[in-house]
Amino acid sequence: MHPISTQIRDAVANSIDGLTESEMRRHPEGKWDTAAILEHLALTYGSTARVMQKCLREQRPLATSATLKHRVARGLVLKLSYIPSGRQAPKQVVPAGIGAKEARELIFANLEKMDEALAQCEQCFGSKVKIADHPVLGPIRISGWRKFHLLHTRHHMKQIEALTRVTGDKKQVTGNGPKS
Repeated sequence: MHPISTQIRDAVANSIDGLTESEMRRHPEGKWDTAAILEHLALTYGSTARVMQKCLREQRPLATSATLKHRVARGLVLKLSYIPSGRQAPKQVVPAGIGAKEARELIFANLEKMDEALAQCEQCFGSKVKIADHPVLGPIRISGWRKFHLLHTRHHMKQIEALTRVTGDKKQVTGNGPKS
């Protein structure tokens, strides 16, 4: 597993370690619970894996030309490591409400699929080529995909930590958002 994928796996595992099904389902009205956050991240990893697998099937990178909006977004996220709060998740990665156990399993399975697909693309096409378009960042290299997923995961792990803030041995709900 790539070191960045390992960091992602460890961040998720550390954030949810010891949480019960009930704790993972608690949330303020109108906000995602921990299971939904995990499902959202799993969907993003799975989506990236599918895009990379398509590049492999077609035996070519699928990146298009960047717009000014893409360049600005890429600069903020990949250069400044800034993930803005309050963005609505694209509909294809909005959680459907699977159970906490399924969300735990799906996030790690999809992370592994994504890691494998990114590694295969890097081996096939190299690390310098912009491989495919991210919905917000536009065309990015494999290193950009990895960095985005690390930053995005950390962003959501902060939400999970706020949602399940530990006070002594008892976990209490504080807050989280439905936006990615």
